Amino acid sequence: MTYASIMVAVDLGDQARPRTGLAADLADTFHARLIGLAAQMPDYGGCPVGPTPGGTYGIPAIRDAVLNDLSRARTAFEDAARGRSRIEWRSSLDFPLAFLTSQAAAADLVVLGRGDDGDPCMAVDPGDAVMRLGRPVLIVPPRVDHLEARRVAIGWKNTREARRAVQDALPFLKRASQAVIVSIDDGRGAADTRDVVGFLQAHDVDATSVARDALGAPASEALIDVAAEYGADLIVTGAYGHGRLRKWAFGGVTRDLLAGAPVCCLMSH
Repeated sequence: MTYASIMVAVDLGDQARPRTGLAADLADTFHARLIGLAAQMPDYGGCPVGPTPGGTYGIPAIRDAVLNDLSRARTAFEDAARGRSRIEWRSSLDFPLAFLTSQAAAADLVVLGRGDDGDPCMAVDPGDAVMRLGRPVLIVPPRVDHLEARRVAIGWKNTREARRAVQDALPFLKRASQAVIVSIDDGRGAADTRDVVGFLQAHDVDATSVARDALGAPASEALIDVAAEYGADLIVTGAYGHGRLRKWAFGGVTRDLLAGAPVCCLMSH
C-alpha cells in the first residue's frame, strides 16, 4: 500500500508555501503525483444591482479579483513544487470545502493547514474536512515544512475511526523505524493494544505500545507528551469518535490536537 496521489490545499497565507513544500517532499517519498487545489467564492453580497459604480459593472471586477487570487495561489504552488514533473493544479470559483470535497476522490491523502493560519477566503477548516472527505487528512501545524515520520505515535482506542486511521497511515508506518501505540487512561481504563500491535507487526511495522495515565489532564496532552518522548513527528488518530458536536461542546482529543499539536497529525473518520 502506498499513496499514489497527494492533494494539498493552497491559499495565500504565509503557511501555504511550507505546507506545499512538505506535501511535495511526501510526493517524492511515495513516488506520487502532487495535486494543488484552491477555491474562493466571489462575494457579490455588497454589490447593488444596476449600472452604478458598485453595481453590475462592479461584478466582473469582483470576479476578476478572485481569479487573480487563484492565479497567485497557483504560482505559489508551482514555485513550492520546485519544477517537479508530476504535478497538477485544480481551482474553481467555489466555496473551498465544497470544492475540496468534490475533488477528494482523486487523492489518497489530503494535506491541510489548521484553517486559522491561512487566508480566510481560501482556507479549509480541517475538522470539517476530516468529517466530509472520506480520505485521511494530514494536518500540518504552522512553521512545519518537513515530515520525516521515522517515528510515529498512534493514539489508540479500539474504535472504527482509530482502526481506519491505522489502516490509512500504513504507508507512513511501513517506512517508520518505530511506531508506538499510545493508550491513555482518562479515567475509564486504558485500551487493549495487543491486536493493533499484532496487526502492525504482521505488516512488518516495528510496533510497540505504551499505556499512560492522563492524571486529570486532557488525553491530548498525554499523547503529545509521549510523542515528544519518543521523538515522533507524526501523530495518527481517529477523529470525532463520539460525534463532532458533542466533542466541540465538551472537549476532545481531536479538537485539542487540531488546535495545538506541535507536530503533524494524520486523522481519519
